[in-house]
Amino acid sequence: MAGIISGTELAGRVALVTGAGRNIGRAIALELAAAGATVVVNVRGNHGEAEAVVHEIRAADGDAIALLADVTDRAAVETMMRKTVDHFGRLDVLVNNAAIREEVPFADLDFAAWRRVLDVCLDGAFFCVKAAHGALKASGAGAIINIGGLTGHTGAEARAHVVTAKAGLAGFTRALAHDLAADGITANCVSPGMMATRRQTTSAAGEPVHHATRTTLIGRRGRPEECAAAVRWLAGPGGRFVTGQVIHVNGGAFLGG
Repeated sequence: MAGIISGTELAGRVALVTGAGRNIGRAIALELAAAGATVVVNVRGNHGEAEAVVHEIRAADGDAIALLADVTDRAAVETMMRKTVDHFGRLDVLVNNAAIREEVPFADLDFAAWRRVLDVCLDGAFFCVKAAHGALKASGAGAIINIGGLTGHTGAEARAHVVTAKAGLAGFTRALAHDLAADGITANCVSPGMMATRRQTTSAAGEPVHHATRTTLIGRRGRPEECAAAVRWLAGPGGRFVTGQVIHVNGGAFLGG
């Protein structure tokens, strides 16, 4: 976990990160472990990726396990949450990161592709929160962090399904903040943009099409670790008075609420 600052603010706490095998999800898992949390690394099917992240955490003297589950499968999600609590006795932090970010021109977008993206981003987050609610309430300092996206606020070409899903996730976050405040659970959304990550794109350059029309004020692409740092803060004691917010991590590519 080179380059990540070690700490103890999440010591004794358990965090579950969906879609944690690569890119931003992997960075979040490593960052929360560096803060002292025990981490459940979730992926849908690539056990090797999940175990690689677990190995990185353990090599840095952290604690983690890998759990495979498709977040669109409600029964699988409930089993994953039950295994987490059975194994560790608690769950304090839920990070809904699993997503599909494919690019399809609207004229070519069929309902199956539309539904596939919404199933993962929105239904998956719903299933995870429902299954984790009891454990997060028992924590006394539960935190839900949903990972949104820049285009959910700006729109983008060839991303009608992704834009809709990410915008919905921001709304879901605000609703959760109202409904779960009495349970001592915060709900926030970290919205990354212009990140240097491996993605499925239609661009010959290997980057999302909308990257060609936007620049950052910082003058570079973001790093997954910079998004993970915002998640770490929201999950920790410093973020306990923050709920219902969208935190933008995009180098100034979008300035808004």
